[in-house]
Amino acid sequence: MLDGQELADALVGAVRGDEDGFAVLWRALNPPLLRYLRVLIPDAGEDVASETWLQAARDLGGFTGDVRHFQVWLFRIARNRAIDEGRRARRKLDEPVAVLPDRGSADDTAEAALTALATRRALAVIAELPRDQAEAVLLRAVAGLSADQAGAVVGKRAGAVRVAAMRGLRTLKKKLDKAATSEPAEKPQAAERAAHSERAERAERTEREKPPEPQATARTRTGSRAGVTR
Repeated sequence: MLDGQELADALVGAVRGDEDGFAVLWRALNPPLLRYLRVLIPDAGEDVASETWLQAARDLGGFTGDVRHFQVWLFRIARNRAIDEGRRARRKLDEPVAVLPDRGSADDTAEAALTALATRRALAVIAELPRDQAEAVLLRAVAGLSADQAGAVVGKRAGAVRVAAMRGLRTLKKKLDKAATSEPAEKPQAAERAAHSERAERAERTEREKPPEPQATARTRTGSRAGVTR
């Protein structure tokens, strides 16, 4: 992982037109950008990410600021393009997923929830959050932006972003914990069903392969009748 100074040097070079510097920024920031967009606009996340970087490359010569400002600038471009794409597709960005009931604020559970954020399951669960919570979690936890930076991206106060992220992470942790506890209970049941089926098949196969019982020959039957006559 690159440190802050390496990113800062890459940004300075990219602003001056250095392709290597721009490539460094892309490698560092494109993965969290993609995760963010795949929740906002699932069907076009990669396309919107590409458009975002193309616009960034085109406008970078006029950019001023440090790496933190660049992150805000980049994610704001991505968000605006995602909104435009959603409008073009006649989809409401405010309703990308089923809205869950609002949760009361609670203790910050970011550390516990972040351990699973890189997984597909976690991103799928994030996509089920209300949009404001999903964006706050992605910008704060996945992209690593501060509350002030995330607020600048979405056009909200830092405090509102903190509350939304807290509620989203709380819901995320509950869902991931529930999934983790339900899986072990399901596996033994599936194993027992498989074992029962295997035992039934083995018993049926044994029955089919059993040799037929010996039958008395015609001579034996005749001799037996003759003995009875005498």
